[in-house]
Amino acid sequence: MAERKPRYSGEEFARRGQEIYDRVVKPKVRPEQKGLFCAIDIETEDYEIDANDYIAGEKLLVRKPDAQIWLMRVGHWAAYTWGWHGSTEIEE
Repeated sequence: MAERKPRYSGEEFARRGQEIYDRVVKPKVRPEQKGLFCAIDIETEDYEIDANDYIAGEKLLVRKPDAQIWLMRVGHWAAYTWGWHGSTEIEE
């Protein structure tokens, strides 16, 4: 199996991932999906949503083995936090 490597800078990765989430994914998510993880291929705009971040990514890789995956959390501005004790939820 070939090693997958990033093809974009961190800034471009984040820009593309957020733009695709806002334009493609966000309009389709249901209220009960809030807090789930969303793995997005920033090249094809395909995505998978699951309660487990690893499984969301693996589901996407089954369909798109060369995916460039950006991970989001539905209804949050970050998938994870380090050292932050406040909320990552977005006011909608």
